[in-house]
Parts: sequence; structure tokens; C-alpha cells
Amino acid sequence: MPTVLRIKGFLFFFFSNEVKEPVHIHVESDDKYAKFWLEPVQLAKSVGYSAKELTEIRNLVV
Repeated sequence: MPTVLRIKGFLFFFFSNEVKEPVHIHVESDDKYAKFWLEPVQLAKSVGYSAKELTEIRNLVV
């Protein structure tokens, strides 16, 4: 699980063996999780994050 970035309490990472899905990034903090597609950038899945947090994460992804 290579870590791409740690910022504002968010951990951004990817798995190198997920070849059957579009390019994406995973984000975790505490017990929360999100996955964003990168082309185009859009939320794929979220557990526990508020709309405000997801907007903040998306702005970091872009």
C-alpha cells in the first residue's frame, strides 16, 4: 500500500494490483474511508466522511 500523501489528517494511498478498476486513489482518516476516480475526478465510494470533508478531500485530489 504505497502512501502518496499525508495532509490535514488524511492518508492518500493506492494499491498497485487493482488493474480491473479505473485509476483511483484511496483516502483514510480515523475510521473513515473514501475512494476517488482520477479521470475525471469524482467520488466512487465514501464511508463516514461528511459532505464538507469530501469537498476538502476532492480539492486536495484535484
